[in-house]
Amino acid sequence: MATSASVSNLFPPASASAARPLAIARWLEMVALLVVTIVVVGGITRLTESGLSITEWNVVSGILPPLTESAWAAEFAKYRLTAEYRMESGPAGMDLAAFKFIFFWEWFHRILGRVIGLAFLLPLIVFAVRRAIPAGYGWRLGAMFALICGQGALGWYMVSSGVGETSLTDVSHFRLAAHLLTALFLLAGLVWTARDLRLLARDPAARPAPLTAGAAVVGVVLFVQLLLGAWVAGLNAGHAADDWPLMNGRLVPETDWSGGVLWTLTNDPFLIHFMHRWWAWIAVIALVWLARQVRRTDRFASVAVHSAFGTMVLLGIATVMSGVSLWIAAAHQLVGALTVIATVWAMHSLGSARKAA
Repeated sequence: MATSASVSNLFPPASASAARPLAIARWLEMVALLVVTIVVVGGITRLTESGLSITEWNVVSGILPPLTESAWAAEFAKYRLTAEYRMESGPAGMDLAAFKFIFFWEWFHRILGRVIGLAFLLPLIVFAVRRAIPAGYGWRLGAMFALICGQGALGWYMVSSGVGETSLTDVSHFRLAAHLLTALFLLAGLVWTARDLRLLARDPAARPAPLTAGAAVVGVVLFVQLLLGAWVAGLNAGHAADDWPLMNGRLVPETDWSGGVLWTLTNDPFLIHFMHRWWAWIAVIALVWLARQVRRTDRFASVAVHSAFGTMVLLGIATVMSGVSLWIAAAHQLVGALTVIATVWAMHSLGSARKAA
């Protein structure tokens, strides 16, 4: 109760006449677009092995990239101390131009994180000061801002797993998964809340849509697929095979279980690649069910879900068969984020329809 009271004090609810649910919904949708952008840039950062190019986390001074050749040389010297540089730059090493390329993606990723934080915080303050936040929504907005702040901390926690230990050349795939899935959970919260607020803008008596049991099951199935995808990215498991539907000529890859069942299920790149491939069809079944449930009440959501998962599957296959082409893999991650949006939209529509029935 104390926490709820504190949030209410920070974001006092608006009167019915002062509330601006439509304006807040549009703002949240713009933030959602920024989150999709940072998810894609984060994917490119991972695919180009750029994540460890900045070895420090400077919240203020890190806004500007190096501006002089001596500053670039200093940053490059820090990167050359990492295990990733020593083990993956090749016999000829890496020149400064190549370092600047990977530095750009990590810097851009971090800048987008700061932009999202400000794009959320500043309008939030304005809406709160004007008492334009509808009753019951202050705690949601506060929770989403906390998620944004947590994302920054998780991002550095992830990077530190690759620069803090000399034996590692990559970040922890567990930390990478936490970083990515938190971003996608934030995206889901933004979309769901925006949908609730649009309903409220049309009908001041409207209540938030409930999460149905069926929609929750679909959400869990999709979560597992996204988790496996994050592990595939973190372990570079996309390179485990470049044929489909077989893996290196086999339907089921050879698996070494000597490390134990739990370790193998969460660390073996061949097995995780295999699970990501085939759990996708479980996700397709769940998403087809969801799309059919909302087909009559929200045709747009139904078409969006079918289009998103169909495109994602095709891009996933193309990513494998292209040997993890940078731009195909980045498109796969983009459509993954769009699939989350379409799924959450349909889940919300299903809850709204069940509530109205």
